[in-house]
Amino acid sequence: MCEKARVIVRMLQGCNSMKKLRKIHSHVIINGLQHHPSIFNHLLRFCAVSVTGSLSHAQLLFDHFDSDPSTSDWNYLIRGFSNSSSPLNSILFYNRMLLSSVSRPDLFTFNFALKSCERIKSIPKCLEIHGSVIRSGFLDDAIVATSLVRCYSANGSVEIASKVFDEMPVRDLVSWNVMICCFSHVGLHNQALSMYKRMGNEGVCGDSYTLVALLSSCAHVSALNMGVMLHRIACDIRCESCVFVSNALIDMYAKCGSLENAIGVFNGMRKRDVLTWNSMIIGYGVHGHGVEAISFFRKMVASGVRPNAITFLGLLLGCSHQGLVKEGVEHFEIMSSQFHLTPNVKHYGCMVDLYGRAGQLENSLEMIYASSCHEDPVLWRTLLGSCKIHRNLELGEVAMKKLVQLEAFNAGDYVLMTSIYSAANDAQAFASMRKLIRSHDLQTVPGWSWIEIGDQVHKFVVDDKMHPESAVIYSELGEVINRAILAGYKPEDSNRTAPTLSDRCLGSADTSHSEKLAIAYGLMRTTAGTTLRITKNLRMVFVLATTTEFLPQDSLKGKVRERRDETIIDTEVVLMVWNKNITETRKSTKEKEESKPQK
Repeated sequence: MCEKARVIVRMLQGCNSMKKLRKIHSHVIINGLQHHPSIFNHLLRFCAVSVTGSLSHAQLLFDHFDSDPSTSDWNYLIRGFSNSSSPLNSILFYNRMLLSSVSRPDLFTFNFALKSCERIKSIPKCLEIHGSVIRSGFLDDAIVATSLVRCYSANGSVEIASKVFDEMPVRDLVSWNVMICCFSHVGLHNQALSMYKRMGNEGVCGDSYTLVALLSSCAHVSALNMGVMLHRIACDIRCESCVFVSNALIDMYAKCGSLENAIGVFNGMRKRDVLTWNSMIIGYGVHGHGVEAISFFRKMVASGVRPNAITFLGLLLGCSHQGLVKEGVEHFEIMSSQFHLTPNVKHYGCMVDLYGRAGQLENSLEMIYASSCHEDPVLWRTLLGSCKIHRNLELGEVAMKKLVQLEAFNAGDYVLMTSIYSAANDAQAFASMRKLIRSHDLQTVPGWSWIEIGDQVHKFVVDDKMHPESAVIYSELGEVINRAILAGYKPEDSNRTAPTLSDRCLGSADTSHSEKLAIAYGLMRTTAGTTLRITKNLRMVFVLATTTEFLPQDSLKGKVRERRDETIIDTEVVLMVWNKNITETRKSTKEKEESKPQK
C-alpha cells in the first residue's frame, strides 16, 4: 500500500460524519484511488453501517466499483439495509451476491439476510436461505441457527423453529431466550415456562431478558407462584432494579391479582418510565379500582411523566368497572383537550361499556355515532352485551342489525341476541334465532381455564376428559355441586336459555364448564387457606358466579374464616378483564405471606 493510501485509510478510520467522508472521498478520486480495495472497503463500511452514514451513498460507491466485491463488501450492504426502513433491499443484494459474484456467503451474510426475512415476513425466502445454510455447512453455528429460530418464530412457524432449536448442537443463552420469546409471543405460555425448566436442567442460567419473557407468560396464565420465584431469581442476580424487569414484575403481579406486591415493586423503583405508571394504572383499572387508578394518574402527571393513550385506556377501564361514569367522561374529555391525544376504538369501546354497565344505553348509542370509528363492530358488540345485561330488546336489535350489515357477526352475537329474546319472552324471535344458529352450524370460541397448582399450570376445556385425573375431578365437582344445591343453588337459574338453545353454542345446564373443572381440581389439590386463581380466555359465564356464591362450608374443606360472629365462605369471584382474560380469586388470610418474594 502506497503512503497516500495509508494516510487516507487513517483519515477514514477517524471519520465520524458524511460531511468529512465526502471530503475524504474527493481526495480519493483526485488521487485515483477509488478502486483501491482497502480504501473502498473503509468507505463502504462507514456509509452502510455507521449511524451517521448514508445507504444511498454506499449503493453509489458499490455500483461504481470496478473489481469484484469481497464477501465483507456484500455483507456491509446486506447488513445496512437489514437495519434500515427498506429491508427488502437487503434481500435483493443477497440475491445479487448469489447470482453475480465469485464471493460466497459466510455466516454473517446468512445472519443479516435472515434478519431481513424476519422483518419482511417471508417464509419462502427463509426456507430458501435455510437450505443454503445447510449446503454451506453453517447450520452448526449457534449464531446462524439462532437467526433461523428467530426468523421462523417471527413468521409464526413455531414447529419449525422448535425443531431447529432442538437440533442445535450448542445452544447459548441467546438461543434459549429467542425460543422462550417465540412461545410467549404466539400464546404458548405453558411451553415457555416449561422451556425455562428445561433450560435449568441443562445448566444454563437466565438473564434479565429471560425473566421479562417468562414474566409475560406468567401474567397471561396467572402463574403467580412461578412469578414470585422469578422475582426471587431477579433479586439473586441483581437485575430487579432494571426498569424493564421491574415493569414486567408490576405487570405480572397486577394481572395475577396481587396488587399489593405490584405496588411494592413500584415503590422500590428508583427510576420510573411511562410503562411503569401505565402498568399500575391498568392493574388497578382491570380490577375495578377506578378511584386508585385516578389517584395514580394524578401522581403520574405531578411527577412530570406525560401520559399516553394506554394510560387513558387503564383509567377508562377502572371507571367502567367501578361505575364511575362522571369521572370516566371527565378523563375521556381531557385526553384530547389537555393532552392532545386522539381516542381510538379501544377508548370509545371503554366509553360505550362505561355507559352500558351503568344502564345508560342511549348514551352508549350516542357515543358510537359520535365516534370516528362508528363502523367498527367492536363498539356494536359491546352495546349488544350491555343490552343483554339490561334486557333492552329495542337497542339490542339495533346493535344486531348493524353487526349483520357490517358482515361482522359471529356465533357469540347470535347467542347474546337469543338470550335477549328469551328474557323478553319473545317466543317467535327466539325460535327464529335458534333456527339460524342451527342452520349455519354456528359455534362459539371454546372457553379454556387455567389454574396454577404449585409451579404447574393445568388447562381445562368444557367437558374436558383429557386430564389424567378427570374421573376424580368430575367426582369432586359432582360433590361440590350437590352440596351447593343443598345450600340453595338452582342450576336452572344460572343460564335461562341453556335448556332450549343449541348445545354447541351454549351447552346445557349439566355442562361441565372449564372453570368448574378448574375449581374442582383446585379444591382437590390444595390445603385450607390456599388462594385459587383461575384464568379464562373468554368472559366468565354467569353459572360460575352463581355456583360459587352457594359453595357451602364443608365443600371448601374448611377453607372459611370467621368475622363478626358469622361464618363467611372464604370464596370471592372477581371478574378481571385483561385481553379477554378473567381471573377469579379466592381470597385467604395467607395470601400476603405466600405471594411475597423472599430476598
